[in-house]
Amino acid sequence: MSDRILFSIGEALIDMIPSRVGCSFDEVPAFSPRVGGAPANVCAAVARLGGRSALLSQLGDDPFGHKIARALAGCGVELSHLEFTGKASTALAFVSLAENGERTFSFCRKPSADLLYAPEQIDPGWFSQAFALHFCSVSLVDSPMRYAHLAAITAAREAGAILSFDPNLRFPLWPDREQLRQTVWQFLPLTHILKLSDEELPFLTGTEDIEAALPALFTGDVQLVLYTCGSKGARAYTRTASARARSPKVTAVDTTGAGDGFIGSFLWQLQRDGVTVAELPKLSRKRLTEYLAFSNRFCAFSVQHHGALDSYPTLAQMEQPEADFPLL
Repeated sequence: MSDRILFSIGEALIDMIPSRVGCSFDEVPAFSPRVGGAPANVCAAVARLGGRSALLSQLGDDPFGHKIARALAGCGVELSHLEFTGKASTALAFVSLAENGERTFSFCRKPSADLLYAPEQIDPGWFSQAFALHFCSVSLVDSPMRYAHLAAITAAREAGAILSFDPNLRFPLWPDREQLRQTVWQFLPLTHILKLSDEELPFLTGTEDIEAALPALFTGDVQLVLYTCGSKGARAYTRTASARARSPKVTAVDTTGAGDGFIGSFLWQLQRDGVTVAELPKLSRKRLTEYLAFSNRFCAFSVQHHGALDSYPTLAQMEQPEADFPLL
């Protein structure tokens, strides 16, 4: 296992999970707080599997902020770069769950502590130990955090780290959808790994056909596209190879954090194997298929439990016989 660090920049928040599924927000009798936020979830997935990860973010100096810090520490995430502020509160995301575990969100984040994280809080020296830097679009709204992303991306690139981008679209957080689309396309060429879901592809590319979209997606520095299709499995594409893996057959109770678990466990495998930026386009179909299958199984564990990072399995759990789920 490499001793280099997976850095993730962006939000850490509290997912308010409903006590009842299959009803709207105003019908939910109670919510239970669970730690989440896509960048934090990715760090947790890597750490739960035994890799090194660190979150670049800021929390409110409040009970929820300290709850998040304790949870991340419990997963093994390194907290030396995590900051607190009294100028804003920790973000909240209220979740409504359908019977099949799919979600809708309502956010309390105007602004939250993470959005005040500024570029001057980024130390380029951190990335001398970086394996990769992962980021999403949720924190790319116009705020100090957006410019902190640019500072971190620049420093990570100069240090030779892999850059990973999961747009993780959350429409309610943006003034309009076109601004979100333009922002994703502004940051997309800066990354080496792009992770997209089948729900996000049509919005970003205008087509539901991933292979028709690939010429547009392989722009700038993009070397690897990961495409997730829920119960239909996942695919991976380099500019010269492709692979796919079927999804395990499980009953989902909560898909919160599943996509984060997928990319987090995928990045952990690259970290474990010491894959570099130069090696990404050379990954074989066999190796990509193995990576996809592992990440699909990781997600199968996660969706059978409520919450995000606290539903992620350890490597020991992944190696148990019961982890050999049947495939769809």
